[in-house]
Amino acid sequence: MTDVDALSDPETESSSVSPLPVDEAADLTTRIADNVERVIVGHRDAIEHILVALFARGHLLLEDVPGVGKTMLARAVATSLDGSFKRVQFTPDLLPSDVTGVNVFNEKTREFEFRPGPVFANVLLGDEINRAPPKTQAALLEVMAEEQVTVDGETHRVPDPFTVIATQNDVEPGRTYELPVAEVDRFTKKIRLGYPSEDEETELLGRLTGEHPIESLEPVADVGDVRRARSTVSEVTVREPVRAYVSRLAKYTREHARLGASPRGAIALVRASQVRAVFEGRGYVTPDDVQTEAPTVWSHRVRTDTEVDGATVVERALEEVPVE
Repeated sequence: MTDVDALSDPETESSSVSPLPVDEAADLTTRIADNVERVIVGHRDAIEHILVALFARGHLLLEDVPGVGKTMLARAVATSLDGSFKRVQFTPDLLPSDVTGVNVFNEKTREFEFRPGPVFANVLLGDEINRAPPKTQAALLEVMAEEQVTVDGETHRVPDPFTVIATQNDVEPGRTYELPVAEVDRFTKKIRLGYPSEDEETELLGRLTGEHPIESLEPVADVGDVRRARSTVSEVTVREPVRAYVSRLAKYTREHARLGASPRGAIALVRASQVRAVFEGRGYVTPDDVQTEAPTVWSHRVRTDTEVDGATVVERALEEVPVE
């Protein structure tokens, strides 16, 4: 095991993690969201979506136009957690090793040494991920699914917690690559920020007349708190009727689209619903939690051959599939 592995092995770090009480975990999420709002104006729902992905052990895809605060949102979350933050600017000439790391020959020791790439962080921002070719995008597949990277046959664990926040530019389609379906399916959620309202933008401009708020932002939690909150989420009860409801919803999307929600997507929805329950201070999931989370967890996974998009299929599933 390399030095970076010893510092970032999730199994080592999580071996003695005890869950937070549900009310303390709920307070933690509120505290983090409030802190991020010191930097980000008018996007409370987006902040909560990122925290859901984080505590559900997942990742988030942000699709929007440039300049709406995607990078700053990711930095503010990482800073609030007192966690490490790395950013990768995806470009057409970016190589997979630029993302995951590379083995370099040390002339002094006459041995190869692993130099970790930017994925070795608690929060990784993959900026404009769809500007890189599929081979480079695929470099994220293993680490997003298994929290590890393999270089020259050797496996290296990334830090715990680890979350990818990827952005994609949707205004220059001729200069971008479509994300592979397998990669899209690994994102727990996909959201858009959108432009701020007039009042929100006015407040934002007032905050930025001097030093940027991110420069004075202080942590309100640490990565240990996140690991304990994740443990809390994993203990949230999901009863059989709720699990069956998720299965019926998934079946509906598969019957009404070329590509419906995958089993991985169903698992992601259950985990996101567990986090939502914790947000509400409950130790059990209700159908309301599932209905709240389904649009952002499933819409990007559902593909159709018609003018009806995935979001519409998910919306119809929620309307037509009964809660029993």
